[in-house]
Amino acid sequence: MDDSESLSHSKWECKYHVIFIPKCRRKTLYEQLRPHLGQVFKRLSEYKESRIEEGHLMPDHVHMLISIPPKYSVSQVIGYIKGKSAIHLARVYGERKRNFVGQHFWARGYFVSTVGRDEESIRQYIRHQEEEGKRLEQMHLWR
Repeated sequence: MDDSESLSHSKWECKYHVIFIPKCRRKTLYEQLRPHLGQVFKRLSEYKESRIEEGHLMPDHVHMLISIPPKYSVSQVIGYIKGKSAIHLARVYGERKRNFVGQHFWARGYFVSTVGRDEESIRQYIRHQEEEGKRLEQMHLWR
């Protein structure tokens, strides 16, 4: 239990692989905002006492490995991150681009999977997701 963390009366190690997308997979707007999102996600996760262990912003979706204390549910933390980041993006960058639908930037829902003993394989998957996507695109060109 070397990687475990502590609350006042418990030791814990709760890590999740989370994927979510921008509404309508809005690539053009999302690509312009990608450089700013990493720091926004990191700061927002800290407000919920969580930590983004690994993350990658793909052209049309977000992958993250996030550590969430057991006193919060995954839906609370991810809902908070998605909601507050959408508000932040609308306030800071919404004046430049008017195709925000109110402050709904992210699509509803997300994918989540618990990370057990195969944490390193999840980390590798997240790190190399973009290269794998490019490799698969190349394979489809020859069909």
